[in-house]
Amino acid sequence: MNIAVITGASSGIGEQFLRQLVLERSAFGSVPFEEIWVIARRVERLFSLKNELDPVRIRIFNLDLISSSAVADMAEELKKRKPSIGLLVNCAGVGKNGRFETLPSEDVHRMVALNCAALAEFTSICLPYMIPTGDLCSYATGPRILNIASSAGFLPQPGFSVYAASKSFVISFSRALHAELRIHNIASTTVCPGPVATEFASVATGVPGAKTEGFKSLFVVKPARLVKKSILASKRGRGLYVYGFSQKVIHVLSKILPVHFLVFLMTKLFKDARAPSNSQQVTPDTVQVTPDTVQASAAGTGTSSLQSAPIQASSLPTPAPTPAPVPAQTPPKQDLPASANGASAASGTPGTSEQALKILSMYPGKSH
Repeated sequence: MNIAVITGASSGIGEQFLRQLVLERSAFGSVPFEEIWVIARRVERLFSLKNELDPVRIRIFNLDLISSSAVADMAEELKKRKPSIGLLVNCAGVGKNGRFETLPSEDVHRMVALNCAALAEFTSICLPYMIPTGDLCSYATGPRILNIASSAGFLPQPGFSVYAASKSFVISFSRALHAELRIHNIASTTVCPGPVATEFASVATGVPGAKTEGFKSLFVVKPARLVKKSILASKRGRGLYVYGFSQKVIHVLSKILPVHFLVFLMTKLFKDARAPSNSQQVTPDTVQVTPDTVQASAAGTGTSSLQSAPIQASSLPTPAPTPAPVPAQTPPKQDLPASANGASAASGTPGTSEQALKILSMYPGKSH
């Protein structure tokens, strides 16, 4: 049984691959696909696509590839069914933008786990069902792997650091795989688009319906045409496919210009590289910490009041004004008692008390 496998098939680029591969009739490895296995978390979306496109050949797997058990479950299914994989499309991925210091650790883990680890592990369990077919084919008709990377992986990107680094891994891994598998007539094509008109921007920013903004919005492409060109590049056995003239220019510049200069340029162009967003920025005017701020709850939960939402300065109670210090007043001069005046007169120093005379007597060289 000859099959195609698509990860991240519920939306965006992965959905477009499914739509076009259902109509595919040319050979990837042997004969047109008898089944198309689709993998994603949004199972209701997968069933909708199956009913719309091909209720017979599309087979659904509701898996989150970040989980090690998901990869193990798929490996067990492959072992049981023993298919011949003519095409593997690694399309599952996630990105979050913002300065690294503002990213939750869960988002960092998910980007690295899904974009890097899951892609490599899933490719590993699929290869044993691709190599035997490739050994029987010519390179022109051998099995294919399509790894969806990004032009973000060409160089470091401040404000998009983890995502760019994860796509750099995909580019390096996939191109090395292309060289290794050439002996088995298998091509691993790395696809590097720029911004694509999908749900990626809303996921990356956490804002429903968000679209690519600023400088990058000039280079947004449609996923249907990207997928069509990517499939063609894979059939031709290309190792790297950079989609779009603007992204080809960026790829060339990343090879000839100093990296530190390009990083400096991106820092100036993209606002996410310069400062955190207003909802994430913490300044002395945003949160004030006082001895009364951090308290254990009266119920003994041990939770801190710092776990609540950031406190805006405008919502804090205005402290009572501190009264201005009252200058010390010099007491009025009073007449000395008669005894003191008498002692002073006897000493020849008017207005000097007996205690002062004793102190002055300790410094014989001083004039009284």
